[in-house]
Amino acid sequence: MTAITGTEAPSRIWALLASFFIAMVVLLILNLPFAPLWAKLLAIPRPYLYAGITVFCGMGVYATSGSTFDLLMLLGIGLLGFALRRFGVPLAPLMIGMVLGPLFETSMRDALASSNQSYGVFVDGPIPVAIYALLALSLVISIAGRVRSKARKDT
Repeated sequence: MTAITGTEAPSRIWALLASFFIAMVVLLILNLPFAPLWAKLLAIPRPYLYAGITVFCGMGVYATSGSTFDLLMLLGIGLLGFALRRFGVPLAPLMIGMVLGPLFETSMRDALASSNQSYGVFVDGPIPVAIYALLALSLVISIAGRVRSKARKDT
């Protein structure tokens, strides 16, 4: 594999973007006739839909890793999600954490490695301090709103 030089990179990038655009147009042309069929998928009862999704998730996990442990981990995460949903805990933050967690871990490790293991790098400038302040403010507002709504219910 040859290295991309500075003069070749723009033409390759534009060719890649053009191929993405052509692929999107082709997908649009292919999927427009099937739009009513895709809409009928919404009529499938939820238990059947969930069962089908579970089967395809299990097949995908086993096809990519071939490991029984990964299947058991899928089952455990599914049961955890079921329990969280049963008790009214929102699942979106959990899923976002599962997706962004490895990226965060890698970025944190890189930041610590470049700062000689100093955690001060995370509060070094005004931007991180402002982000932490906004995060703390949003938590305070959220907790205060819940306390107020609970107080209104009690009275």
